[in-house]
Amino acid sequence: MSIATETGTREVGRSRTRLDAREKLRGDAVFTGDIEVPGMLHGRVLRADIAHAEIVSIDTSAAERMPGVAAVLVGRDLLDIDPYYGHAIKDRPIVAIERVRFNGEPVAAVAAEDPATAEAALRSIEVVYDELPLVDTIEKALAPDAPPLHEGPIRPGLFHGLGNLGERDGNVGYRYTLQAGDVQALVASAALVTEGEYLFPAVYQYAMETHSVIADWKPNEISLWASCQHPFLVQAEIADVFGLPIGAVRIQVPYLGGGFGSKSYTKMEPLTVALSRKARRPVKIVNRVDESMVTSRRHGMRCWMRTTADADGRLVTRETRFWLDTGAYMDNGPRVTATAADSAPGPYRWQAVDIEANCVYCNTAPSGSYRAFGATHLQWVAESQLDELARKAGIDPLEMRRRNLLRPGEPVRPDGSGKPLDADLIGDVESAAAAVGWDEPKGPHTGRGVSVGLLAAGAHPVSRASVRMRADGSVEVSVGTTEMGQGPRTVMAQIAAEELGTSSDNVRVLGADTRFTPYDRSTGASRSTTLAGKAVQNAAAAVAARLRESAGDVWDVAPELVELRAGRAAYGDQELEFPEVIAKRFGFSGGEIIEGGEVRPMGGDTGSYAEGPVFWEVCVAAAEVELDPELGRVNVKRTATVADVGKAINPQLVERQDEGAFMQGFGNAMFEEMVYGDGQLLNDNLLEYRVPRIQDLPSEMTSIVVENEDGPGPHGAKGCGEGALAAVPAAIVNALADAGVPMTELPLTPERVWRRLKELHDPESTEELT
Repeated sequence: MSIATETGTREVGRSRTRLDAREKLRGDAVFTGDIEVPGMLHGRVLRADIAHAEIVSIDTSAAERMPGVAAVLVGRDLLDIDPYYGHAIKDRPIVAIERVRFNGEPVAAVAAEDPATAEAALRSIEVVYDELPLVDTIEKALAPDAPPLHEGPIRPGLFHGLGNLGERDGNVGYRYTLQAGDVQALVASAALVTEGEYLFPAVYQYAMETHSVIADWKPNEISLWASCQHPFLVQAEIADVFGLPIGAVRIQVPYLGGGFGSKSYTKMEPLTVALSRKARRPVKIVNRVDESMVTSRRHGMRCWMRTTADADGRLVTRETRFWLDTGAYMDNGPRVTATAADSAPGPYRWQAVDIEANCVYCNTAPSGSYRAFGATHLQWVAESQLDELARKAGIDPLEMRRRNLLRPGEPVRPDGSGKPLDADLIGDVESAAAAVGWDEPKGPHTGRGVSVGLLAAGAHPVSRASVRMRADGSVEVSVGTTEMGQGPRTVMAQIAAEELGTSSDNVRVLGADTRFTPYDRSTGASRSTTLAGKAVQNAAAAVAARLRESAGDVWDVAPELVELRAGRAAYGDQELEFPEVIAKRFGFSGGEIIEGGEVRPMGGDTGSYAEGPVFWEVCVAAAEVELDPELGRVNVKRTATVADVGKAINPQLVERQDEGAFMQGFGNAMFEEMVYGDGQLLNDNLLEYRVPRIQDLPSEMTSIVVENEDGPGPHGAKGCGEGALAAVPAAIVNALADAGVPMTELPLTPERVWRRLKELHDPESTEELT
């Protein structure tokens, strides 16, 4: 335990003002799109207007003759390198080579002196295609006669962390299974059974800032400024593609205007580097919104599930088969698939489970990470079946969960592998239910629902950080966590200040620069406060130890007797300000104390997905809805979400993260879907892609912060900010079912709900409508 903790919290647990607030409010914050590099060209990307075709020819001659055009990049320019990349599987070319696999795939890129010239050059490029059979849905991709979208052996990516990826099975690029017990024997004798098929659409992560990259290629080094969440993973992949040592690739990450997983792993960076390599000058590429919508999205899903229970409402079995549309390339699809499979049983006791998860190639834009991936896909399906069994058994849904939820310390995965439960789920769901008036009388057409789930969080547990105290007592924290609006710079400052006995106002947290910043695996999976924060705490504690040693030498006392508080070292009634301590240490008014801290797998673990997760993020919510049966309109009146964070380093930031996750979960439940037709995205703009507006929000929203200090992070913290996204759709679906309309497809648009009402009460009229 640190000295700072022993003497009482000064920084941790306080809602400190965000360190980046002032410059963002004034418009002074710098994003990648704001940066200008000397000699920089402007890049534009020509994208395929067909979803599946052979490339017969590409004529770039007119573009190359245009004044102001420095370079035109096509697939034949990449023959001297291995031009394929991918986080899980190396299946994606920098630009299409011989074949396009989705509408919007890059087929060429232009670098010019100004954006207008680059755009004009794009329009002059002529591409001749030979159309191939379209495989734009999961059903078509799984058909026996479906053409394979990828052939040849699987080439694993650098960091998937899932062990043996197996072999392709037609267009199923990855399969994950989870079994325990004899399901079929138990199903036959089960008293209560429910089963159904469910559809969940693809959605866009909707970050305010689109994907933006500046690349400066030199023969022996590459420099990038990029809106990426995982700079060190991107650094390694760029080095791999272009045949350089990792240290020869430098990535600087300014502020990000949101990410939500859309900027996880490698996206536009290889293309921008390749274009800079062709032009021999720096190049900037900034996506339009429609381009970002086909750069990354969330997986669409088709799911079948069957759940059984005994007559007393004790759960017996769960079976699930689901298929995720990963698009033309795998991206992070295998990890999403595995996480979804882990989420399918839910945090309940089972006698047997049988889960099969499939990641399917389709002629659609690539799918990747999106906040709470996997859990969002399966929780609403699983929880709606739990409520259906409760109705059949005549048991209150909240009581149904009390009877079946896991307790702390019990294994979460039904096969007993991985980390046991580290949360009080019954207490969490009871708090959420109470907040929406669970036991209050209900009005007509009103329903209430709860949902409980878990998300495997933390990703690979490797993070480093350094803390430097200058001669004047000011502090710099260097950590690779990306600031994209969630507030990590403020939290890291508070963690360091707590250990050092100083104010977070005295701490500066630097942005990620892979040349100087210590390694941090990634920013995502709710890992930053827990893992990078722990590395910062360890580094700060080491600096604090040096301060106590130096002050102890001055007073000739043991270091552990020295207290650090308010920027001073103290022993009894003697005090030295930190600059004085440093001066005493080095014998003059100069010098500095710098120490590192790290987090890594311990005790023989490798940090793999199977051994983890680092912690289970709680996904708990409750909702109250009112239905207009004439119009099919669902009015969400009250909601409650639970942020079970172990310890809230900055309570206000926790609440804002929880509210942000709620907003996206609310949008997923009620409005959002990417609409495709013949492989083309039809609503690729922010007018037709519907997200929640202020007037759509519930009149009462409650965020419940739970602090049991049971996490692996600093002061017992564990991450947050994703759980509400997974929990809210499930709670709203269950509330609507409580009002009499069980749904099997999202979002809950008025038309879809109205048709379901007709189907339930007048099936013949529904047949006439279709």
